[in-house]
Amino acid sequence: MTVLTGYIPTAQGEAALRAGVEEAQRRSEPLLVVNMARDDVLADPHLAGKAGIARIERDLAELLAPSGLSFEVRQVLEGSDAADVLIETAATEQVSVLVIGLRHRSPVGKLLLGSAAQRILLDAPCPVLAVKAD
Repeated sequence: MTVLTGYIPTAQGEAALRAGVEEAQRRSEPLLVVNMARDDVLADPHLAGKAGIARIERDLAELLAPSGLSFEVRQVLEGSDAADVLIETAATEQVSVLVIGLRHRSPVGKLLLGSAAQRILLDAPCPVLAVKAD
């Protein structure tokens, strides 16, 4: 089994990454971190740059290597919907838990914009751990 973490370069993404590392260590399972662009946007602030991906890989190697756990950082550049990518990845990669970061949204904001987090919570084929930024 694998721990899957959805990552974007925000406080919520960093919280999800920390929680994903903790879950991988607690479960003694590999960690898969997925970062993606949205809706074919070429300059998407949710897409981590090369330096950001290199930092994540360096940090994960430092945190997980002593326990002998492997990790993979995967970027999806096709511009797919984040919820769809995470749900599909959870279904195809034998994921034991999916870790996501949450941000606060008003009830009206949820109604007008929808909620990727809500879709993930309802449709993921595995347990979902939703964390908030500190």
